[in-house]
Formats: sequence, structure tokens, C-alpha cells
Amino acid sequence: MAKNAPPRWDRRMQQRLARGEAAALGELYDRFASLVHSQAHRMLDDETAADLVTREVFGYVWENPDAYDPRQGSMRSWVARLTHRQSVRRLREEYDATDDDGSALEERVHRATASARADYIVASMPAPLRAALELAYVQRRDYRQTAADLGVTEDEARRRLRLGLQLLSTARTRPLEGTSPPGYGPTP
Repeated sequence: MAKNAPPRWDRRMQQRLARGEAAALGELYDRFASLVHSQAHRMLDDETAADLVTREVFGYVWENPDAYDPRQGSMRSWVARLTHRQSVRRLREEYDATDDDGSALEERVHRATASARADYIVASMPAPLRAALELAYVQRRDYRQTAADLGVTEDEARRRLRLGLQLLSTARTRPLEGTSPPGYGPTP
């Protein structure tokens, strides 16, 4: 997954999109399509729906490039927020069709949001932290084995694991936001 783009890149990309440069949309898609699709898929648990959300998000960006304000955050964050909102909208449409009381929907939205946020946190964290977490929790290594595999001290391995877990713990603690931040325009 692409790293956070520098603010200058974000401003130039927004300007290119505002001028209608199709190549800019292609570059943006190449950089963020995997982020959008994986986040939508995580939330919707449906490949076809994730494909549709991906098209909708990039369509919105193409039609509304001025909705992005570089002063409000990175383009990556803006695209991720658009993806989240579009995915939640689709979930709500799905549940509206079933005449559910809403509690199951809100629980699914909360779980999906936390999962998508955790994916984003892991993808965004520095490579040393991500590597330590992968060894410890995916490959089931203890901190001593993790330290040996990474070629660091045991104290450093514990520090990386602790920091990585602290970052991941924030995935469930942030409140759901129902409104756009200033300058981010309407929801797609």
C-alpha cells in the first residue's frame, strides 16, 4: 500500500484533477485503489459491492476535486473517509431493505469501522512495528523469537510490540463520526 503522500503532492494532485487531467485520476487510482477496495471489502464483506464502492469513490473524486482541501489532511485520509462513508451508506441501504430495527446494522457498522480502521493503522504504521506484529501474531512467535528474527534486542522487540498494540488499540476507541469535517464537502 502507498505511504502517505507529501502535502505538496496532494495539492498538485487536487489541482490536476480540478483541471480535468485524466492522467491524474489514473495516478490517483494506482496509488489508492487497493486502499479503497480493501477497506470497502472489509466493511461490506462482498467483492461486488467493494468494486462498486471503489468506482463510486473515484467517480466522486473525479467529479468533485474541489471537495478536497489539503489543509484538512492528506488526500489518502480524504479518500479513506469517502470510502468509509460510501460503505456505511451501502450497509444502511442493505439493512433498510430488510426492515431491521437498526441495532444489528449499527453493530455491524461499528465492527466494520473498527476493522477497517485497524487495517489502515497496520498499513500506515512504520515497517519495523508492522514486522514485529506480523511475527508475533501471525506467525505466532514470542518476543524472544521475534527479536532474533528481526535482529534486534529483546527489549527492542517488546517495545515495538507494545507500541504496535497501542496503535491498534485505538481502532476501537475512536467514536464514529457522522458528519464531514469542515471543507470536505458532501458525502458521495
